[in-house]
Amino acid sequence: MHNAKQIAINAEQAIPDRVQEIIPSEAHAVNGRTLSKAVLPGEEQILLGMGCFWGAERLFWKLDGVTLTSVGYSGGYTVNPTYQDVCTAQTGHAEVVQVVFDPTKISLETILTHFWQSHDPTQGMRQGNDVGTQYRSAIYCFTPEQERIALTSKEAYQTALKGEGMSGAITSEIAQAAPYYFAETYHQQYLAKNPNGYCGLGGTGVCLPPWER
Repeated sequence: MHNAKQIAINAEQAIPDRVQEIIPSEAHAVNGRTLSKAVLPGEEQILLGMGCFWGAERLFWKLDGVTLTSVGYSGGYTVNPTYQDVCTAQTGHAEVVQVVFDPTKISLETILTHFWQSHDPTQGMRQGNDVGTQYRSAIYCFTPEQERIALTSKEAYQTALKGEGMSGAITSEIAQAAPYYFAETYHQQYLAKNPNGYCGLGGTGVCLPPWER
């Protein structure tokens, strides 16, 4: 049985927009780079939702070739939402990690392999004990090619899950990126600032073998 926070809303049901945009007041706590929604020449970015964004961000900032990470909200309707807004499940947003990377050093396929293997993408509007639409699994892409690769990887992981006897269908949302809104400064690189903080990441235990692009 679903609770109210697991029911997706539409634009008419979303709470009002906010005028004030959240702009993080500190540089990246691990690599010192200024957090930005824009990427440098030669870089790419993708937005990934895997439940609570704290643990997910740490997963990606540790990868060689990932040049910047931040956390925020995307895939919804309310402009400039706060964390408290998103937690009402009335903005439509998912908690996401912005992953900026150098494709000459790390491939999108490698990033997506970590994505699929590090959470359970069959749970719908939740991730473990974190329940609600904000915790849904999502891949928000910036180019048609990224979306094509994401869809192909989803099919490959569904096959891998089935091969291990797991019948659940992948519920991950895969779409072109909607506006991305930064989360509050205290959420950014939270587990670097609070090493013993909560991390809800937990995969299915099923690996994603190499797949045909």
